[in-house]
Amino acid sequence: MNQTKPNILLIYTGGTIGMIRDSKTKSLRVFDFKNLLDKIPELQQLECNIDAFSFKEPIDSSNMNPAYWIQIAEIIESRYESFDGFVILHGSDTMSYTSSALSFMLENLAKPVIFTGSQLPIGDLRTDAKENLITAVQLASLQKEEKPIITEVCLYFEYKLYRANRTTKVNAENFEAFASSNYPELAESGVHLKVNEQYLWKPNFIKPLKVHKTLHTNIALIKLFPGITEAVMTSILNTSGLKGVIIETFGAGNCITDVWFINLLRETILKGIHIINITQCIGGTVNMGHYETSSQLKEIGVISGKDMTTESAICKLMYMLNGEISYKDFKTKYEMSLRGEML
Repeated sequence: MNQTKPNILLIYTGGTIGMIRDSKTKSLRVFDFKNLLDKIPELQQLECNIDAFSFKEPIDSSNMNPAYWIQIAEIIESRYESFDGFVILHGSDTMSYTSSALSFMLENLAKPVIFTGSQLPIGDLRTDAKENLITAVQLASLQKEEKPIITEVCLYFEYKLYRANRTTKVNAENFEAFASSNYPELAESGVHLKVNEQYLWKPNFIKPLKVHKTLHTNIALIKLFPGITEAVMTSILNTSGLKGVIIETFGAGNCITDVWFINLLRETILKGIHIINITQCIGGTVNMGHYETSSQLKEIGVISGKDMTTESAICKLMYMLNGEISYKDFKTKYEMSLRGEML
């Protein structure tokens, strides 16, 4: 490789972006990423060297799980010194989960890891795949004084670069599939590529990359709704081996104030099970105690998820249950911003 240019590794995990339509059968199939430059010759115009790595069997993002997250993290770990940036091609349905998880797993990350994908296959006439891929690679290769400008896990889609652990997929049909309601975009692609450097994550360049590969998945997600029953709540909270629960509450963190509900949460917390409160709203934050309907949650020790997305809250919980943090310190640590995931 030409060492005067940044070296970028493309990692294809699966998803629509890596598909082409067979000229005879019209069905979708994965194309060989070794021939990437043939499919997208525009990549050769970028000021970087590009290498590609593909999963042996591409994964539909609906089947993505923590075991694959660990595989992606290990690919980055094993090639971290050889490459200046990483672009991960991934199905859009669970991209916010995977990218949020990687943001926590890659501690002291000092290089760009940018997720992207597409709504249409790369060979389709109206595809969004080419623009997403080309710009994601360009963003990953941006440098100032021979150091990468972007040094965090991001998600690029439809002209905007977001902090990955701030994103949610909000549309299954539009090209503008993702939103980051509680944090500004890190960059925007127009006639010019505009990077909002004031919003970028500033890493500790002294500490080496540390990859966390233990994720605890025996957790639950409960979305409150008017009329949720004690039987349903009890069934979930009595799950064998349960270690943590994310509860999506109303508005600014408000919930049912029935005695059975509060008592059930209190008993769960006393068992050593962590309960995190996040809002169902797309934007805004949990503010326990602001209304009477959330003050009891604060009193019994429910953890505030503040303005985190559901995806980020889940992945942060999986990461923090790795045994490295004591039960006593868990609440304080969870309510801290570790990778820019909350204010």
